[in-house]
Amino acid sequence: MRTSHYDVVIIGGGLAGLSAAARLAFNGKKVAVVERGKLGGRAMTIKLKGFQFNFGAHAIYARDTSYLSKMEKEMDLDVTWEDYRQLQSRYDMGDETTVIPSNFGGLLQTKLLKGSDKFRFAYHMLFTTLGFEKGDPNLSIDEWIELNRISPAVREMMLNLANSNFFAGDAGQIPSNVFFDYYRRLFKTNIPVSFIQGGWQVLINEFKRVIRENDGQIFDKTKITDLLTDGERVQAANAKRHRFTADEFIFAIPPEQLQKLFADTRLSQELTPYTDYEPAYVMFYDIGLKKRIETDYTYVFDKDRQMFITDISYYDLEAAPPGGQLLQAVAYLRRDQVNDPEAHEAIIKKFEAFYDRHFPGWRDQLIIPRASKKPVLQAIRWTMNQQGLPIHFEKMPNVYFAGDWTNGQGQLSELSFSSAYDSTERILHHTPAIPQPL
Repeated sequence: MRTSHYDVVIIGGGLAGLSAAARLAFNGKKVAVVERGKLGGRAMTIKLKGFQFNFGAHAIYARDTSYLSKMEKEMDLDVTWEDYRQLQSRYDMGDETTVIPSNFGGLLQTKLLKGSDKFRFAYHMLFTTLGFEKGDPNLSIDEWIELNRISPAVREMMLNLANSNFFAGDAGQIPSNVFFDYYRRLFKTNIPVSFIQGGWQVLINEFKRVIRENDGQIFDKTKITDLLTDGERVQAANAKRHRFTADEFIFAIPPEQLQKLFADTRLSQELTPYTDYEPAYVMFYDIGLKKRIETDYTYVFDKDRQMFITDISYYDLEAAPPGGQLLQAVAYLRRDQVNDPEAHEAIIKKFEAFYDRHFPGWRDQLIIPRASKKPVLQAIRWTMNQQGLPIHFEKMPNVYFAGDWTNGQGQLSELSFSSAYDSTERILHHTPAIPQPL
């Protein structure tokens, strides 16, 4: 078996693993990324008939305060952004559409709230932004709302925002502290949502470039089968024909895979509570059109059907061929719908009716449809009985964790970037303990 030694070995080549490896390599660490499949994990871009389909929207939330932006500036990543326009983001109210109030400007324009309810919601936005409303980890947002006697209209507005930003059909079960932490960042931002020009693949290629330019190594299609430990530290990660030894390790793989690798280690019990995560499942129905269908909005959310449409090609100019359009519809899946083919077909019909309503004539322009019937949008669905995995346990001081199932900042990809950043920050600024005299 071949043996190679590194300062840090990163197991998992998704967004978390690649960003961690790039940052460490850029800062002088000798790194290796080991990925059992294709680099990027769930962040993939597929080209079909001139369209670029992403597995999940390549959107970054609160970009001006995001961890990805920190990495972009630090490593000089070559990424081009297109920022979301709030006044072109709407709720479908049945008879008309209205602006989604993701900041104070939107609040003044929306018709979802009227009169005193606008002032009540503005009060909660302000107190959330200032950090006075923090929520309680022991209360769901539904319980917090009931305890604080929030008016029905403001309650509906809060839960609509949570449904559309947490990609959940049961947003009332989100822990209230997670809810307020997220919205504190979102209300402070000047750029609520941004899209990467060229999709996820552009970002993946940039991380790969930084790793290789700084003498890091990437091993794809290489599965780690077991770990070698001395009881307190991981000494090596073994593949079929390759042993990777390192001073420190970052594991950017889902909890169920972690449990298998750490089964005979002192972290086995610590990891057990995190192995039965229920992911956030959604359905995507993307359509590539040969000619644009213009509307007054680029995003529309139907709170009754729990689905929304984004004009991806409006923000990502590389997503469709010249003159074409790429639209993406997303629906949240309930637990009972995840493995139900009949439910999937019923949702596709709702998607098509939703497109008919907001993009009439799309059927005549259709070149290619793509339905993804139950992709994992995020490895953890935020509920009161599910908490993020810590990025570090003192029982194994040279082991760190990163991914969108960890206890990081933000949601979706930001969880991956924030946990990767925090893990690499600890490694880069780690000060060895001073031996005590005997």
